[in-house]
Amino acid sequence: MNYFKYRQKIPADFDDDSRVWIYQSNRQFNSKEALELSEALHRFIPQWKAHGMNVKGFGELFFDRWIMLMADEKQTGVSGCSTDSMFRLIKDIEQRFHAHLLDRQSLAFIINESVTVIPLDQLKQNLENGRLKQESLYFNNTVQTKKEFQDQWLIPLKESWIARKFAVSLGTS
Repeated sequence: MNYFKYRQKIPADFDDDSRVWIYQSNRQFNSKEALELSEALHRFIPQWKAHGMNVKGFGELFFDRWIMLMADEKQTGVSGCSTDSMFRLIKDIEQRFHAHLLDRQSLAFIINESVTVIPLDQLKQNLENGRLKQESLYFNNTVQTKKEFQDQWLIPLKESWIARKFAVSLGTS
């Protein structure tokens, strides 16, 4: 599977500095859920407002596990009320699909051609036992802009914050 094809879904007409939020699910959504979730995102975007003005927004489900929302703030700045409505959407999705989207203690990698989620407290062990290698692809959910999402969301482990933090534990590929 070519994981980098996700870039083709990103709208070209959004500024590179458009703000991005990524929510990683604790589980993969099945095809029926993925369709329902995509429909919910597409219903939300036209109603997304900041101070009564429409937000130029985009929402997409990637790899049946990540929800990415993007707002082009060159058009309309995102404010407290618009982030609150986005957060309500995420909480509604969590309840509706019995999924956790706000857990920042789980990290995702591509291992043996499939997505593998590793709890943060098991990261060092996976580095030391060689399950994770320098070239293992990591889903960097800390990206904040469209440009970062395109260029730095899916990166080799050796280019991530993990490599800097666990340099001693990171073996060769």
